[in-house]
Amino acid sequence: MDKTLIGKKRRVRKVNRILGETYPYAVAELDFGNPFELLVATVLSAQTTDVRVNSITPELFSRYPDAAAMAAAEESELSELIRPTGFYQAKTRSLLGLAHALVEAHDGEVPADLEALVRLPGVGRKTAFVVLGNAFNRPGLTVDTHFGRLARRLGMTEQTDPVKVEHAVAELFEPKDWTDLSHRLIYHGRRVCHSRRPACGACPVAHLCPSYGTGETDAEAARQLLKYELAPGREELHHKLMQGFTRRQLRSEGYPLSA
Repeated sequence: MDKTLIGKKRRVRKVNRILGETYPYAVAELDFGNPFELLVATVLSAQTTDVRVNSITPELFSRYPDAAAMAAAEESELSELIRPTGFYQAKTRSLLGLAHALVEAHDGEVPADLEALVRLPGVGRKTAFVVLGNAFNRPGLTVDTHFGRLARRLGMTEQTDPVKVEHAVAELFEPKDWTDLSHRLIYHGRRVCHSRRPACGACPVAHLCPSYGTGETDAEAARQLLKYELAPGREELHHKLMQGFTRRQLRSEGYPLSA
């Protein structure tokens, strides 16, 4: 599809623009009020959904509002609070470890530095870039399974290693676009470009995708595969998101935010 690197950059940047128009509300789907809350929520999000994490963090942060409070937590009590997110024993160890590390090495504050973040227990590059991009407005690419899958399907890279994907995609975009691109690819992967059966016939960037035809190409059949606010019957939810309503506002009004 791309004969030159310049042509490739033009195509994938157009993909990014279209996804920006499709998901103008694309932000981190984890609820947070400060860098510490986002760091903890992101650690908890491993192997579970953001919706599940958001269901337990209000009580979690009510009890442990900062690193010092969490560092002093009883392990059994913390484990019970985060149990619904799965793998709670390992996550408990990570949270206690990172809380102690924040208190001991960073005066209880989350560092706005990649190298310092990845030295914290349970924090890898993906988690670090989520925090940097969304809590500190520092550009970064969040290469999760959705991002990696879409980067390959859209012909941005053939790499499978997350760090190599990150570096390859970074070369195609301006740093100022990295965080928004991450949100958009993740949103699109969750809603349209599914792992097993992508909804190609309902995809706004199908004409720019070298993998078109991997999934359902019939428009109506593809529409039935859409998830979250794009799913059939959720038009009102989608309309409110396009109007600028936040996820917290919509949740308080009783709108379903799960797939």
